Amino acid sequence: MWRRQAWRFLTVCLLSAGMMLAFGTSSGMAQSRAHVYLLRGLLNVFSLGMDTLAEELNARGVYATVDNHTSWQSLADQAAARYKAGTEGPIIIIGHSLGADAVMEMSAYLGQKGVPVALAVPFDGTQSFAASGNIQRLLNLTQRSYAYMRKGQTFKGSLVNFDVSSDPSIDHLNIDKSPRLHAKVIAEVLAVVGSHKGVPGATPPAHPIPVNAPAKPEGTPAPAPKANTGAMNGTPDSTSAISAPERSTAAVARKPAAPTGQVSN
Repeated sequence: MWRRQAWRFLTVCLLSAGMMLAFGTSSGMAQSRAHVYLLRGLLNVFSLGMDTLAEELNARGVYATVDNHTSWQSLADQAAARYKAGTEGPIIIIGHSLGADAVMEMSAYLGQKGVPVALAVPFDGTQSFAASGNIQRLLNLTQRSYAYMRKGQTFKGSLVNFDVSSDPSIDHLNIDKSPRLHAKVIAEVLAVVGSHKGVPGATPPAHPIPVNAPAKPEGTPAPAPKANTGAMNGTPDSTSAISAPERSTAAVARKPAAPTGQVSN
C-alpha cells in the first residue's frame, strides 16, 4: 500500500516538474516582436507618407509606429531597453527628410548601446551620413546625390543608394508617398521579419541593387537627369564613387551646402 502511494507521489512530482520546465522553456523561448519605427520630418505635416506606410505594414501583421523626428533619442532608449529585455527585435527604422536624418542618428545611437538595426531606410535625407557598424542593411531612397549615404569605418552590412532623380514624378515633398517605393520598402521589411520568424524562403531580395544604382521608372523612357550641383558631404571612404543617375560611374565634386532653393523638412 505504501509503495503504491509512494509511486503516486513520485509521479505527481515528476509531472509537476515537467510542467514547470515546459512553461519556463516556453517563456524563455518566446520570440521578440519586430518593431518598425517611422519618423516624420518637419512639423509633422510634410511626411504623411510615413503614416500611410505604417498602416500598410500593420495591415500585413508587422508592428509599426509613427513619431516625429525630434523623438528619435527617447525612442532609441525605449528600443534598446526592450531589445535587451528580449521583447523587441528585429529593429527597423524608416524616416523622411529630417526624419531620414534621424534614421541615421537613431541607428548610430543604438550602436553605441550595442543594439543592432536590421534595416534602415531613409527617404531623401537632407545630408550624407556614414552608416554605423550596427546597421545590417541600409536602403537609402533619394533624389539628390549630396544625400547619398556612405560606409562608416565599422560598417559591414549591405548599403544601397537608390537614386530616383530620373523620375520626374518624384520630388522631395512626395517621395515618401510613392506607391512604387512603398512596395519596395514593404518587401524589404517583410523579408527581414520573415527571416526572423523562420519562415522558409524569407530572405532579402535576390540580386540586390549595387551601391549608388540609379532607379528608372518601369515601362517609361528615362528623361534627362535633373540638374545636379550637389555633392556628397563628408570625407571619402570605401564606398564606390558617386555616379549621376543613368550615367556611367563618375566622381561628384564636393559641395559645401545644399542647392539654393532646395526645400528640406
